[in-house]
Amino acid sequence: MSNSITLPTTKLGQTGLTVSRLCLGTMTFGLQTDEGTSRQILDTAADAGINFLDTADVYPLGGGLATAGSTEEIIGRWLKGKREHFILATKAVGKVGPAPWDQGASRKHILDAISMLPSDDWELIMLTCTNCTLMMPQPLLMRLWKHWTP
Repeated sequence: MSNSITLPTTKLGQTGLTVSRLCLGTMTFGLQTDEGTSRQILDTAADAGINFLDTADVYPLGGGLATAGSTEEIIGRWLKGKREHFILATKAVGKVGPAPWDQGASRKHILDAISMLPSDDWELIMLTCTNCTLMMPQPLLMRLWKHWTP
């Protein structure tokens, strides 16, 4: 990561984290974009100063249940040895399996969704749905949003 370009940065909400103002979306990695090309894109983004990556448990889009989670697996492999340089955001709620609990905002689904990432050290998880009811015990919330500061 040569980082020959300096991108503007910003604070990510109230987390205390500083992220590049550009976030690399990865919804095609693993279907429309093969792993080799995905890695080249990630390398180029890193060299350009992007330190903020966005993924989701259902990515890549368009492949259905057969490919759900492939994007997070590619990102996890690419992050090995350089994880400390990146802020990782993921999303949960989408359907990733055939069981009724393989979607939604239940505690089980969220924990299953984040376990797809080869890293347990992510910074932001977003619940992307309307009318989600999130009911989790406080210790789990503390674990899920462990980097957030008031």
